[in-house]
Amino acid sequence: MGNFDVTGYLERLGVDARPPSFAALRRLHAAHVERVPYEALEVQLGRITSLEPSASLARILRGRGGYCYHLNGAFAALLTALGYQVTWHIGGVQSGPGDAPNVDRNHLALTVAGLPDAPGTTWLVDVGLGDGPHEPLPLREGAYRQGPYTYRLRRSEVAPGGWRFDHDPSGSFTGMDFAPGPAKPADFADKHIWLSTAPESGFVRVCVLQRRDVTGVDTLRALTLNRHGAQELLESPQDWWAAAADVFGISPELFTAEERERLWRQVVEQHEAHVGGRGSEVVPSA
Repeated sequence: MGNFDVTGYLERLGVDARPPSFAALRRLHAAHVERVPYEALEVQLGRITSLEPSASLARILRGRGGYCYHLNGAFAALLTALGYQVTWHIGGVQSGPGDAPNVDRNHLALTVAGLPDAPGTTWLVDVGLGDGPHEPLPLREGAYRQGPYTYRLRRSEVAPGGWRFDHDPSGSFTGMDFAPGPAKPADFADKHIWLSTAPESGFVRVCVLQRRDVTGVDTLRALTLNRHGAQELLESPQDWWAAAADVFGISPELFTAEERERLWRQVVEQHEAHVGGRGSEVVPSA
């Protein structure tokens, strides 16, 4: 795993180290989705990132985020270092109602088991779904309300022994299936390359930033900022980068002037393509 800075990670989340418990896990999960954004700006800049958890953490400690492989990979390493029993799982996110349920490896899902105060319960832990859960979900069939969203868990129809997460109808994707596991980083390597480079990849097609909190989600999709339902069109690079910093904690100083110009040019093109009906602004499937 390399040099994994647990102390720095906890400081980034604004929490202290505590023995494993559901209360501690809930606190870590909520802090992560509130403070570490879901984003794939490296993909927009044409760079393929490492899936090594220590590399993902290094980027998080610089004030950045990532998508599921980075966020859940780093979070799993943190939880393991803190004494939690964590399992990686191969998953598949479906972006729209026309997508068939699958476990095509476009998502890394996590479960945690063996908590001292809940020894018989396994928890779905996922800080890499954008507008996904704010807190862990017990891996039991049922409906779970968190903020404006009602999530549902049920047995997967495409992954024997696995589970299905159904998003709220107002969410940015329809659902996610995951296999019983366990998985390892190498299982996601080829899919990560495809998601980072393929013209069909949602991460390549549209720039999306998301940040979840207890009351809802903030989303910046191309030029459209949606703050808990209130939409605003960002019409200048100054406004765009101000939103990236103020809402998602991503400072423009983390990028060169050339990189900032490139990102601005791309989000303008993506917005114009959407307005012109030549594309769709969907949240990427991971």
